[in-house]
Amino acid sequence: MEHISDNDDDVFTGKDHTPLRADAFDLKPEEKIKKIEGLFGEIMQTLGLDMTDDSLKDSPKRVAKMYVNEIFGGLLPENKPGISTFKNQYKYRQMLVEKDITVYSFCEHHFLPIIGKAHVAYISSGEVIGLSKINRIVDYYAKRPQVQERLTMQIVDALKEALGTNNVACIIDAKHLCVNCRGIKDTASSTITAELSGIFRTNPITRQEFLHYVGSHAKFD
Repeated sequence: MEHISDNDDDVFTGKDHTPLRADAFDLKPEEKIKKIEGLFGEIMQTLGLDMTDDSLKDSPKRVAKMYVNEIFGGLLPENKPGISTFKNQYKYRQMLVEKDITVYSFCEHHFLPIIGKAHVAYISSGEVIGLSKINRIVDYYAKRPQVQERLTMQIVDALKEALGTNNVACIIDAKHLCVNCRGIKDTASSTITAELSGIFRTNPITRQEFLHYVGSHAKFD
């Protein structure tokens, strides 16, 4: 499908793709697990932990499997969800909003969790998508080392490409444990990011309708 792009004057010019090396997929998942297991074991040894302890001896393997298969599973192209669309036979012309989608990701600066909710909307230009696919797109891009701004953009870009429309929006409200449990240790704050495309960006009425549905009182002018 042809790539859909916005013609906004203030298009984001930073990195909108996860920074990966050219050889990122040379190792098979099981090879990555074996390598990470050894390296994480060294970290535990360096911290002075007794690796003969029954509670600790299998931790490197557990962590390695968790990294590759679970919390960073979005780095594996084979895990990208297949996106099937359908003709909008009901002629539904208003926005569709999927709100309160669980976001579990990891900050790429400190590798600590980002936990929050995503609110996603689109207006069909002829194609619709199964509701669970929206959740799967969010989950796929969240399961990698991330910055919240990029995650928000990647979700919108994936839906624009799948649906063949610019009319897509996403807001993420999340807590960053790199702020909550270290450094400033501010447990009350959260971070909101928004990517508004097409009519969500250019039409204030549509934008405010979306914000009303998701319960946000913020203004994005």
